[in-house]
Amino acid sequence: MIKLIVLISIIALFNACSFKTPPNQWQYKSTTAFSSYTQNFLSSKNILAKNDFKRAVNHAKVSADLSSLAKIYLGECALNISVGIEDKCIKYQNISSTIESESLKTYYNFLTLNIKSSQIDSLPSQYQDFTKNLLTTNYAKANQDISKIEKTTSKMLAGALLKEHIQEATIQGIIKDASLHGYKKSVLYWLKRLKQATKDTKKIAIINKKIEIINE
Repeated sequence: MIKLIVLISIIALFNACSFKTPPNQWQYKSTTAFSSYTQNFLSSKNILAKNDFKRAVNHAKVSADLSSLAKIYLGECALNISVGIEDKCIKYQNISSTIESESLKTYYNFLTLNIKSSQIDSLPSQYQDFTKNLLTTNYAKANQDISKIEKTTSKMLAGALLKEHIQEATIQGIIKDASLHGYKKSVLYWLKRLKQATKDTKKIAIINKKIEIINE
């Protein structure tokens, strides 16, 4: 009987611990909403994306530490750039005076192509080699660096920042990855970039046909 009482007490204690709401649940909800926003935005599900973004921002705005909100604004800016939408990260700029994180400031400089070589080590590791070669105008190696980036959204961003120096093979790799994830908005943008990068009329005709079919 005593053993049973002890067992019940342990189970009750375990359940109490298991279902206790973590104090930073707002942060988890904000991150989850932004992940959903990323998927829906790149998949051209614009209404869902808009709602996801609003939820992510609202959850982040419960904290006096605005670094989570800054990450959301920079993330939105990065996604826009990755699909050819002009974005100077104005939302981040509006709150930048409240942000102490040097890594976020460095990432903003990266997105706006105002980064210095002394800041490269503060970037996420997947961008460091790419940025070194971008700053030294070694565009051939920068293209190679993009192909080594594992995360598709990061690969698309780097490709967009490389601008006119991106190679046709690099674009094709990005299209392949974006297609695998069902990123319709990305596929359409990068097909247009591929069209600009080739002079082969047959390839251009095929690209136009693909764009037409995807847009139907």
